[in-house]
Amino acid sequence: VQLVESGGGLVQPGGFLILSCGASGSSFSNGIMDWIMGWYRQAPGKQRDMVATIGYGSSNYADSVKGRFTVARDDAKNTVYLQMNSLKPEDTAVYYCYAYRRGTAYWGQGTQVTVSS
Repeated sequence: VQLVESGGGLVQPGGFLILSCGASGSSFSNGIMDWIMGWYRQAPGKQRDMVATIGYGSSNYADSVKGRFTVARDDAKNTVYLQMNSLKPEDTAVYYCYAYRRGTAYWGQGTQVTVSS
């Protein structure tokens, strides 16, 4: 089972990035339709926190990103996305892709997002 993130990097404050996460492996052999997918992030010295999740027709966002970030999924491509607009220095963190179904959770390896001038 693999969750592979891409799209991280260095961006100036006010800029934008789009993260992608592709899911593959035996657990996703029938697709990601019945999985809750999402993104978490972890800044240095801090705990890993939920950023956004999407599944079963609904999406949820951390208060700190509401109105700036959008999570989306393409079940046909086994891919989940995170569009991040109006980025702030406090958004700097390693961003992890996440998949959850019936007590089973998988994590990606993480992708670094740095917001700095």
